[in-house]
Amino acid sequence: MAPRTDSSDILAQAREGTGAAAAGRVFGTPVEQDGVIVIPVAIISGGGGGGSGSGTTPAGAAGAAGGSEALADGEDRPQGEGSGGGFGFSARPAGVYVIKDGSVTWRPAVNVNAIVAGGQLVLLAAFLVARSIIRGHR
Repeated sequence: MAPRTDSSDILAQAREGTGAAAAGRVFGTPVEQDGVIVIPVAIISGGGGGGSGSGTTPAGAAGAAGGSEALADGEDRPQGEGSGGGFGFSARPAGVYVIKDGSVTWRPAVNVNAIVAGGQLVLLAAFLVARSIIRGHR
């Protein structure tokens, strides 16, 4: 049987992991070159969850030894317990702030993959509409 873990230990580990999602992680380290300062910006998101449970084998279920015989009424039922959890984070570039000659401008990051995928969906829809129009006139 695995060693029992206290839920406060699990919460402490989760807090350590979520420390990576602090506000300082949204803005990257400023880079300066030739009097121009560039500050990268990212969008972060995260989530997590967990749970635990325990119980006994229901009446009429197979025995704990893996045999096919059902437990008789009044017999001790095997106990079981388990727990688990997890969390994750995601970051994607949003753009950069450019500071030049005392003025600040925003340059958004361009997601070329999303643009290409959107174009493919539009072409597919146009093809399907054209095909249905052509088939309808026959």
